Amino acid sequence: MATLEQEEIALLKGRISRLEARLEFLYKHLNVTFVEDTRLGDDPKVIAALKANNMIEAIKYYRAATNTSLEAAKAGIEEMRARLGI
Repeated sequence: MATLEQEEIALLKGRISRLEARLEFLYKHLNVTFVEDTRLGDDPKVIAALKANNMIEAIKYYRAATNTSLEAAKAGIEEMRARLGI
């Protein structure tokens, strides 16, 4: 027997699937393609860490790639996260 939390998660997963299907339909209907707003300097390791919701790793990779302070790295990560919709 599923708990209330598990039932809610299942309902949300269903809603997300339906929303993704609708969005895909709209893209096809309007003949548009979604392209992430990546930039030449965006490190794939940073993006992967952000997609995995691992902020510490993302900041670590960002700092290694850009040689910036912790504060600048946090700001850069937040900007990248917002720009990419992650």
